[in-house]
Amino acid sequence: MLKDKTILLGVTGGIAAYKAACLASALVKLHAGVEVVMTENATKFIAPLTFEQLTGRRTMVDTFDRGFSHSIEHIALAERTDLVLIAPATANVCAKLAHGLADDMLTTTALACHCPKLIAPAMNTNMYENPVTQENLQTLRRFGWEVIKPASGRLACGAVGPGKLPEPEQLLEHVLRVIALPHDLVGKRVLVTAGPTQESIDPVRYITNHSTGKMGYAIARAAMLRGAEVTLVSGPTAIEPPPFVELVSVRSAQEMFDAVTQRSADADCIFKAAAVADYTPECYSDDKIKKSDVELSIPLRRTQDILGYLGEHRRPGQVICGFSMETRDMLENSRAKLRKKNVDMICANNLKTEGAGFGTDTNVLTVITASEVCELPLMSKDAVAGVIIDMALALL
Repeated sequence: MLKDKTILLGVTGGIAAYKAACLASALVKLHAGVEVVMTENATKFIAPLTFEQLTGRRTMVDTFDRGFSHSIEHIALAERTDLVLIAPATANVCAKLAHGLADDMLTTTALACHCPKLIAPAMNTNMYENPVTQENLQTLRRFGWEVIKPASGRLACGAVGPGKLPEPEQLLEHVLRVIALPHDLVGKRVLVTAGPTQESIDPVRYITNHSTGKMGYAIARAAMLRGAEVTLVSGPTAIEPPPFVELVSVRSAQEMFDAVTQRSADADCIFKAAAVADYTPECYSDDKIKKSDVELSIPLRRTQDILGYLGEHRRPGQVICGFSMETRDMLENSRAKLRKKNVDMICANNLKTEGAGFGTDTNVLTVITASEVCELPLMSKDAVAGVIIDMALALL
């Protein structure tokens, strides 16, 4: 996802510097070129050689190191950098950057960069909460830096509170959101539904299906990475929700209907990937239904049709994409659904096709619009999400 991207990873003198090594490794695995610039104090916590082994590039510490080319290295590095991330950032470095002080390799290079800049402050809680530090961070925001909020917990100094450097996986998500994909959905609002619903029979039992939510979550994450403001309405899943996305958790079909219809008018694109129950028990028992020697039948009634409602109440310019999982007559049934529900796209798959079932990391979709049928090969759900969003964007 980061191929041909150059990331300047600034490491300053805090105990959390060890996490920067894990982050550098993760960036390299996504094919980024990682240039590590350390302050002199940072080298007291972790050796520059560690980063050199992880990135395959020389770690920079001294502005006047003659081991580099005869060009002005901090200027040359700034010109080829696509993103700056300083993690961890001490209170001292935050203060220097906020006021334009440039007295080492890291601060001089950062000052010369015109690319997106992220900074992750990590320090003692009292230092972080000090009004001077907060004012410096606000100044950095005003000058275009994105300040990553520190985590809370027990710090190395023994204090408990905000000031911890977020985990490398979280820092990586910040990087991906900024530069992984073109931001062609900036200013667009995207509504995604995902996962199954659970229709309760009694306090113990419910009716559900095998949906895991992976396809819907992949769409929500891809839309977020492309700059959209994303709301994800999700039934119960075991998946970690994508970051920077508003998550609305629901359980039943009625709860999903209410959550979606309350938010649909504001959405530019709607992807209804959830597997919503078509039927729900007619009556709910407040007590557990006890087992007996006789057969049991449970009367069911239809749930409200979310996709049908969206198609009937759509506003001009809105793009609506539904999903259709079939076991036979996939094209015929999906084309009929497209017309009946008054939507723009139907993403259809056959449960019997290998790689297209519930719970897999892949999918085999056929995307149907009023004018075309696009058959996609076996792809990862992340890749499928990108194709679906491309087709929806073309219809906007």
